[in-house]
Amino acid sequence: MSPLSILLLSILSGSVLCQYYDYEGYLDPSHLLGPSGPNCPQNCDCPMNFPSAMYCDGRRLKSIPGIPPGVKYLYLQNNQIEEIKAGAFANVTDLRWLILDNNRIKSSKVEKGAFEKLASLERLLFSYNDLSEPVGPLSKSLVELKMIGNKLSMIPANLMVGLENLTSVHLQENELTTEGLDGALEGLKSLHYLDISHNKLGKLPAGVPKSVQMLYADNNKIASIAKDYLQNLPQLQYLRISHNELADSGIPAGAFNVSSLIELDLSYNKLASIPEVNENLENLYLQVNEISKFDLGSFCKIVGPVNYSKLRHLRLDGNHLTRSSVPFDASNCLRQAAELTVDATD
Repeated sequence: MSPLSILLLSILSGSVLCQYYDYEGYLDPSHLLGPSGPNCPQNCDCPMNFPSAMYCDGRRLKSIPGIPPGVKYLYLQNNQIEEIKAGAFANVTDLRWLILDNNRIKSSKVEKGAFEKLASLERLLFSYNDLSEPVGPLSKSLVELKMIGNKLSMIPANLMVGLENLTSVHLQENELTTEGLDGALEGLKSLHYLDISHNKLGKLPAGVPKSVQMLYADNNKIASIAKDYLQNLPQLQYLRISHNELADSGIPAGAFNVSSLIELDLSYNKLASIPEVNENLENLYLQVNEISKFDLGSFCKIVGPVNYSKLRHLRLDGNHLTRSSVPFDASNCLRQAAELTVDATD
């Protein structure tokens, strides 16, 4: 069946706000910054025009080379590094960025104290290694933490205690369970972005800070939403729970009726009806569920001059709906909609 886009009141223009925050790597400008300084280790670049950076990415390194004093930005991604010695960063206690993505580092090969003296570290990128436990202790100045694509099954409750500057945590593509995350994020007063997608969560974790604005939990095994869970996240704007096991019985009445939400993705679940959402919601994705009725009451309790849904994009394709399922007076409720997609056949 081919999808049909019903244009209500206006033509779709521009692009939808991106649903996905994606890390595409930090560029290596070393070749643009001239020759290296005299203390730079072999196989790395330490541009004299940018003396605080050391580029060792993609050099087939098996261990961390000696780092000269003064380096604050250290790029070690895309190598074959297997271990981190306790004194690996002894000369650079003022390190700000440490990028170790795409190596072969095991938790058992990270010696105790390796990160202990990095008191100024702001960004730790440790994705696509072989970690079964997170590294630590972590710097109190940390702003961004990425441990994507490892083998983490739990985050210790004390790992992030006191990290009041931490704004972004990426833990997707691990083996985390709900129990393995419960309480681990409490006290993170500045956390805005949390990605726990592609794990083994049965529920959304407890203890998510009230400061979170973006919560991504797609591709898990989530079958229910706790009562008032989202109401306890007053700043939440973007929520993705696609590719899970949500059914109507697992969603309490009004669970998604949260005034702060701008975008909600519930696609690829087991929903039989459209859940009630707040009139402030702008983007709703419900494609590939088991919905058979288009209920305007899910969007508008009252329709009037100042009472109507702010929805601009509504996806309902891949359900048990057809063009004739859309009520004739939908345009009164969905008067700001630029795109409403159902399946085209009757």
